[in-house]
Amino acid sequence: MANLFTRIKDTISADFHELLDQKEQKNPMAVLNQYLRQSEQETEKVRVLVERQHKLKEEFAREQMKAQDMADKRQKQADIAKQAGEEGMYEFAMKEYQEYHERAERMKDSRQEAIQQLEELEQKYEDMKHRLKDMHLKRMELMGRENVARAHHKMNHVIEHTSESSYNRFQEMEHYIDNLEYKVNSAYYRNTFDSKIAHLEKQMQEQEKTTANH
Repeated sequence: MANLFTRIKDTISADFHELLDQKEQKNPMAVLNQYLRQSEQETEKVRVLVERQHKLKEEFAREQMKAQDMADKRQKQADIAKQAGEEGMYEFAMKEYQEYHERAERMKDSRQEAIQQLEELEQKYEDMKHRLKDMHLKRMELMGRENVARAHHKMNHVIEHTSESSYNRFQEMEHYIDNLEYKVNSAYYRNTFDSKIAHLEKQMQEQEKTTANH
């Protein structure tokens, strides 16, 4: 049964990564933005842990100091009780001294451990900030390439569309000029027709007079 669950888990994981790869190929910017959001959230979580670890380290230091102060105090009191021959008070002071001393040592060890953990967290936090910065730069680079690709696509579309439109406009202009020329010629012919007829009529009359005189 465990092997069955493992196979199912591996299959789901493989399908998920395959789907993620397909999504990345189809829309790399969306995938990168998703990674960025996740990285920002994780980086923020680590930042909060770093702050808490700082406070914890300081708290261990305060507790160590308080315990050490009490240990020193009880040790002096034990010396006084011993000199005064107060056996019961001496034993009580020494017992208290031992407890405070052990507590101070424990807080010292805990503080050292907290410092080590803090250094590891700070290193991880710095690494994540660098990674986040690199991803932001990668996003800018990808946006630049995407903008160039879109610009080329739009320019090609505009050039193709403009070429086709220019050719159509050129044909329309030629057609318009032809029509205009026809209209101008037709109007000119109509306007000069009467004068041409009158000129022909005058020539015919002069020719008839010349013929009659002969």
